[in-house]
Amino acid sequence: MSDAPNDDIVVRLDRIYTRGGDLGETSLGDGHRVAKHNARVAAYGTVDELNAAFGVARLHSADVVWDAWLVRIQNELFDLGADLCVPFTPENDGRLRVTQEQIDGLEALCDAFNESLPELKSFVLPGGSEAAARLHVARTVCRRAEREAIAADSVHPLHPLAIVYLNRLSDLLFILARGANAGGDEPLWKPGGSR
Repeated sequence: MSDAPNDDIVVRLDRIYTRGGDLGETSLGDGHRVAKHNARVAAYGTVDELNAAFGVARLHSADVVWDAWLVRIQNELFDLGADLCVPFTPENDGRLRVTQEQIDGLEALCDAFNESLPELKSFVLPGGSEAAARLHVARTVCRRAEREAIAADSVHPLHPLAIVYLNRLSDLLFILARGANAGGDEPLWKPGGSR
């Protein structure tokens, strides 16, 4: 047994402010300095925002099973952020990356949760229950993270599975939002319904 107080500590932050970003730059996961407006930084910054949206959505998750999956995905979003903040180069081989197994896990959840939902006959309006509305907010943040990752990839190649993960996660969030409205009235788009 180790004398270390906690053997599973991955990151140790003794001081939160470093002054290293005061001039508009930040460090990537491999130590390279880039501007804070760098496309890669925008992508993993939006993944961080998505993780915060998950935290808010979890406040309204009454289902213990759902909550366990949301916590797992929050951890995977940190993996995704770590993936995005380290350039995808041979020199960085062996770094933490999104895996196909994580994507397969999202697909399995999509299939499992979608199975009990009624067939869709129109587009869904974001809303219904508070839990559904919060999951829809997370879904739209996820879609923005995906767009920003694609934009970053056009400048600095990213690990391809990072973008796939975001695409699949937004599908799952849509399904979960529908599930949060199950048993109630699901708000559906009525084309021209406001005329």
